[in-house]
Amino acid sequence: MLNGLESGLIDGHTHLGVDLLFYLRGHSPYAQSWNTLTAQGEAVGIQHFVVFPMVSHLGLHLRSLQKGQISGKGGLDKIPYAFENRRLLQEITRFRASNSARAIPLGMFDPNRHLPAQIESLQLLHEKFSLSGLKTQPTIIQSPILNLITRRGGRLLDLAETHAWPILIHSSVHPQDPWSQVRDILTVVKSRPSLRFCLAHSCRFDRPGLDEIATLPNAWFDCSAHRIHCQLAREDHPSVAPKKTRFPSDYRDPTQVLHDLASAYGPKMIWGTDAPFESYADDSLQLLSSYREEVQVLAGIPAALQRTIAHDNTIAFYGKPPV
Repeated sequence: MLNGLESGLIDGHTHLGVDLLFYLRGHSPYAQSWNTLTAQGEAVGIQHFVVFPMVSHLGLHLRSLQKGQISGKGGLDKIPYAFENRRLLQEITRFRASNSARAIPLGMFDPNRHLPAQIESLQLLHEKFSLSGLKTQPTIIQSPILNLITRRGGRLLDLAETHAWPILIHSSVHPQDPWSQVRDILTVVKSRPSLRFCLAHSCRFDRPGLDEIATLPNAWFDCSAHRIHCQLAREDHPSVAPKKTRFPSDYRDPTQVLHDLASAYGPKMIWGTDAPFESYADDSLQLLSSYREEVQVLAGIPAALQRTIAHDNTIAFYGKPPV
């Protein structure tokens, strides 16, 4: 439990809904509701949640998902995330009034598929429900982030500029991931200095990426799924930066790593859990943590740093949360 801090702590990275890729493959997690998220957050002192849909969408072919393959043809819906974004906004609107927690909702998007239709869908949803920003996870849906610097992909960034929407982007350093590399995301960031961008997962502890974010006025990073990323670092897994480029800290102690990151990068760091992906399990990985343990790590650093990364920086990036 967090004690001694002002109210208004924000979880800067959470998912709602169902992920059929994970469910059909027998992997975890695969679902989370708004009531479940807010109940576990409130129990440990978190009042607000940056929230967006799960990753796979109904525009992907379900039989292919069951085989662990990604195909944008033959899905139940043509427009990526049209159903998922609407479902999320309906859910948080339906339950928000009876819940002391508040949502900061982001619209999920695919950087490559059916962009004109996605843009129209996002615009209509914003007019009805009001979005606070955008989110994308290019790795799982195999959709290159660099498409955003093309003329076609740039139209989505034009929409973000129109509404002053910040954009949260899943980041990767895995050598077999051509879709969402830290260096490619930073190329997008530098191409649009008028937009605010946040790179998820501490840039997988890639120090060159973190150092570059520190120099860019329109870039931030979040530390979502922090504990399991520390485990990956201890195991020298290719999903995190190799030792020669890894941010230096004691990865045996996630609280120390969080303290060191917050001390080094101050106003550039946003705290978040990645709920329900604070744990992850597939056929080869067992990365186990919990929401409470993520918050315990946050509670283990000085109160001033807690406030900076779990409130002040999030407000600077997204704006004031609802009341």
